[in-house]
Order: sequence, then structure tokens, then C-alpha cells
Amino acid sequence: MKYQHWNLRRPGAPAARRALEEAGFSPLCAAALAARGLDRPDKAARFLSSGPERFHDPFLLKDMDRAAARIRRAVDGGELICVYGDYDVDGITATCLLTEALAGLGGQTVSYIPDRSEEGYGLNSGAISRLAGQGVRLIVTVDCGITAAAEVEFARSLGVDVVITDHHHCKDRLPAAEAVVDPRRADCSYPFPELAGVGVALKTAQALSPPEERERVFLRFGELAAIGTVADVMRLTGENRSMVRQGLELLGRTERPGLRALLREAGLEPGAAPTAVTIGYGLAPRINAAGRMEQAMVALELLLTRDGERGEALAHTLCRLNRERQAIELEIYDRCVELLEARPQLAAPAVVLAGEGWHQGVVGIVASRLAEKYSCPAFMICLEHGQGKGSCRSFGGFNLFAALEQCAPLLEGYGGHEMAAGFTIREENIPAFREKICRLVSLRTGGEPMEAAVDVDAEIDQCALLSAPQVESLSLLEPFGAGNPKPVFLLRGAAIVSCCDVGGGRHLKMRLRRDGMMLDAIFFSANAAACGVSPGERLDLIFTPQINEFRGNRTVQLQICDLRPAPTRAQLEQELFQRLREGEELSRWEAGLLCPSRQDFARLWRFLERSAVGGWMEAGPSLLRQAARQPDGRWAYGRTLVCLHVMGDRGLIRLERDQLHLCRPENKVDLEQAAMMRRLRLFLEEE
Repeated sequence: MKYQHWNLRRPGAPAARRALEEAGFSPLCAAALAARGLDRPDKAARFLSSGPERFHDPFLLKDMDRAAARIRRAVDGGELICVYGDYDVDGITATCLLTEALAGLGGQTVSYIPDRSEEGYGLNSGAISRLAGQGVRLIVTVDCGITAAAEVEFARSLGVDVVITDHHHCKDRLPAAEAVVDPRRADCSYPFPELAGVGVALKTAQALSPPEERERVFLRFGELAAIGTVADVMRLTGENRSMVRQGLELLGRTERPGLRALLREAGLEPGAAPTAVTIGYGLAPRINAAGRMEQAMVALELLLTRDGERGEALAHTLCRLNRERQAIELEIYDRCVELLEARPQLAAPAVVLAGEGWHQGVVGIVASRLAEKYSCPAFMICLEHGQGKGSCRSFGGFNLFAALEQCAPLLEGYGGHEMAAGFTIREENIPAFREKICRLVSLRTGGEPMEAAVDVDAEIDQCALLSAPQVESLSLLEPFGAGNPKPVFLLRGAAIVSCCDVGGGRHLKMRLRRDGMMLDAIFFSANAAACGVSPGERLDLIFTPQINEFRGNRTVQLQICDLRPAPTRAQLEQELFQRLREGEELSRWEAGLLCPSRQDFARLWRFLERSAVGGWMEAGPSLLRQAARQPDGRWAYGRTLVCLHVMGDRGLIRLERDQLHLCRPENKVDLEQAAMMRRLRLFLEEE
């Protein structure tokens, strides 16, 4: 199993799902929406809306008026402006966006992205000195700068003003810049604080234009905003959802030759519409590779160029850099896993590793993979001449930025988000840092090891719901990403008809059967041996449904997230009965397995009367096995347990120690009035 816990969301009430279906949502969509709390048509419509009404006035951002005024003065006065960005996808797209926007206003601009290994993240005094020497009088940061108080003071000493636009967490002291635009500022009341750096850059470009021109600004730069927002794993709700959904449409018809070439390299079929997955797994790794391999300006040029041949060449270069990145990343990852397997104490409660010669550009990805593999936060530190540059990735909701704040006395600098962050540290402070981080993680978990968990939206009661039209209807919920993940469904008791390894033995492909239907399934990065599966076995599995196109045929395929052996019918029913007793909600299908009929009650009562001696009998597993056996030879453990519980609730039987006593009330007993029966009937309410 990949996940220790499958957290099945509470299903929406049948009436709520019915109302969503009557409003035009498919049953599959309605189940997912209701499970996520969007259980009324108006709530669902608000969440899914992505029109221009979701965009907020850029001047609601604190200091945007000051930023726009200073930038406008620089444009009008012919000052040389530097757009200073970060080397990740968010920073590169933001740099491209604001550079083009300022040039379109007549500004004299240069772009600057620091070298990852030589300069590190954000503003640095060496770059500021060089830019000042080139005649730059205003630096506008994008996706960086919020913690650069000392660097801003240095720039001012050289006669260079700084306007900061960023989206990372702020420290107590803000830089003394001309303006500090960051939706995460404590004193900023912007309605949507989850903007990416490129989102803040877009807002800045819109603030420099008259209100009636803001939509045109978005149409010009929307695909860049979508790419940066998805790549930076920002929440795809509210304004971000609108930005990405509309930006994806613009990306599908982009006029940027470099982007068109990169889409082809990423495998997007001609005429196919790009999705958030296209960005996350196709474009983002290739653009990121440039920054990771110290060639971020290659990616920036790819976005800026209007030359088709140059765009093709740059796209090829990014793909080559990405392959190089993958090879280096794999080498470091394998070495770390080898170390952690030999010394497992280093993998709990957090992974904190340091090494000489590690490539700074890839350790963040390695940290992500280690966090997933060992189910804990991971910190990777590249050492050189006694100094360490670290990248870290979260697990289980552990807040990295807050943790680094508490470790500040041990650090030279830090910044980032709750889920991903960076820091610098002296080598001699690493042992104390490791001890402090492990203590913070232990406090967060109560000393218990973290376990991987996945949220499951709904259980599939009938496989007829997995038709192609139903699965296609889920596209209404796109774009998928942080805050709006792909719907995940649970299917119990699917029988394996056939299975084989594909992709050089890296992936598992299966044919499954349930409810008389055949289903195709694929489990990436897992094979039959690792999963321990073979034909004839029954599985419980969680999956996201998708449409697979092959030679013009469109079929449903289950993309498996995790699987486990299905319990026997007896085990399943006893587990469901326990959940029912403890007050948990059941799906309609689960309730159907437990809900007894009048005939079930009558049959059990006759059995008890035959088995009792003087009104008493021994209670125990043997009695349950005998009582659960049906006339047709099948077993009904769940219904039998419910019958016994209900009879006890209504005074027909009494359990004393290990003995069960038959009672004979004078008045007729209405078994349907038992609390457990009322709950089961509620779960079974017709949809």
C-alpha cells in the first residue's frame, strides 16, 4: 500500500446530490462536489465559476498605488528599470510578463535572474552593484524580495530604488523599499492572498493600465499566469482558478513560438487542449530545468522570443537540460536512499541530510521524493567551504516556514512557504538544526510517526457510473491542482481478470471485473511483484477515472492511486457493522450489505428459539456463524449482527456475560423504530 490511511470523505446527503443533479451536474460530479462540501447548486456554481467577476481590483493590494506610481515615474522619465526575478517557473514567467508589460508602456527594461549556484535565491549585493553600474535606477522584483531588508538598504546606498512584488511569507520587518506588494502582508486586506508571484506581477501590470485595459492585459499574459500558478502549486480556487482556467484556453492558442515548440516537445497532440497536467508534468519540469541547471535565462528567452526557429532550438535545449537534471537527481536520490536504508534512524521523525558536491538545483526535487518515500518532512543541504544551502519539502501539513522561523538563530537566512522553503546555514550549526527540526516534528505529531494519507471523495456503488460520458463530465471541475485535486473514488471488491507489467516493468496494467463490467486500470510506478497481485484475486482500490484515447477509440481507464487486498465478505460486513455502531456514515451500497429484511429478523428469531435451552444459550463466535448461514448456503454476517443488535435494543434478547437470553415482551415490538434501523434506512434513502 502506498498510503496507510484512505480517508473517505463523508458523503453528501442524498437530497443534496439529487439537487445537484437536478441543477445539471452528472451523478459522478455531484458525488464529488457534495463530498467536498459543495452540496448546494449555488455553492458549487460559485466554486466553479471562472469568469472575469472573480478578478479583484489590483489596487486592493497594499502598496500597489505606491508601486504603480514609482514604476510609472520611471517609465515616463526614461529610467532604466530592471525586472529582477527568481529562477523557478513562477519567477521566470513573472519576469517575462512584467518585462514585456513595461516595454509595452515604453519603458527601458532589462531582466535579471540570479545564478542558482553562484548567487542563490533573491536579491544579492553583487547583482545590485552590477545593475547599478549599468545605469539601473529602479529594480522591480517578482517572486522574490520580501525578506531582502539588507539588500534593499544597500541598493538605496547606490541610488537605486526597489519596488518589491512577491507572494512569499513575510517576516516581522519588511524591507524599506519604495513599495512592498505582497498579498501575504499582515496589513494587506486583499480578498485572495493565494496569488503566485506571477499573479502579483500580472496585478502590477494591470495596475499600470487604465481599468478598461485590464482585460486586454490578461489576454496578453494569461497563459504565463496559468503556467506559473500551476507550477508553483498554488491553490486553484477563487481568483487562481479563474486565472488558470482562462489562461489554459489562451495557452492552447498561444502566439509565443517558444511555448508552442515546448508544448510539442512535452507531447501535446495537435489540436488537443492543454490542462493543468500539461503544465505540471510537461512544461514546468522543462522550464524549471533551466533554472536548476544554472541557465534560467534560456527559459526566459524561450518565453520572450518571437522567432520560430529560435523558439524550436530553445525548446530542444530545455529538454536536454531536463534530461541532465533527471540523471543528476536520480544519482543523488539513490545515494540518499542507500544511506537512509543503512541508517534508518536518520529517516525519523524528519530527514535532514547534508552532503558535499550535491547539485543545488536538484536537491529540492530529491527532498520531495524523500518526503514521500519516508512519510516525513525532508531537508537537503548542499555543503561547500563550510556553508550550506538547503531546500526542504513538507509532509503531513508540517509548516516549514514556521519551523525555519523557530530555527532562525541557527540560520544565515531563510524564506518560502509552508510546503516548500529554502535556507542557508553554517556547517557547524547543522547538528543543532537537525535536533531542533526533529523536536519540532515530534511535537507536531505527539511523538508518533507520520503516516501517508489520501482523501477519497466517494465510493462507487455501481460501476455503471464509470461510463465515458460520466467520466468526461468531471472536466467541469478542472483545473485540478492544490486546493482542487482530481476526484479520487473508491471501488471495493474488484476481481483481477488479467495483469501485466508495462513500460519496461515500471507500471502495472490490469483488467478488472465488478458488477458484470470489465474495467481497464493502470498503476504507475508500481508493478505486479511490488503490489503482490495476480489474476483471480479481489482488490479494493482508489483511483481517478480518465478517458484513454487509442487509435480513435475513447475508453475509460482507472488511474490507480493505491490498492490493497479486498477483505472477505465476512470481514467486510463485520467492519461495516463496527463503523455503524460507532456512528460513522455509510454509503448506500455499504448500508445495503447490512440492512436486514423482515424475513431476516423472522429467520433469526426462529433459529434462536430452536437453539435456546430454557430461554438461554451460549453467545459467541460459534453462535454467530450458525445464525449467519442462510438457507441458500451463503453467509450474512452483517445482517445477522444488525438483527442481534436491534433485537437487543428493542428488548427481544438480553446478553448477560457470555449468555444470551430470549425475552418475550407482552406487546408487539416495532423493530424499524430501533435507532440502528432508522440510520440504515436514512443511508438507503432513494437517490
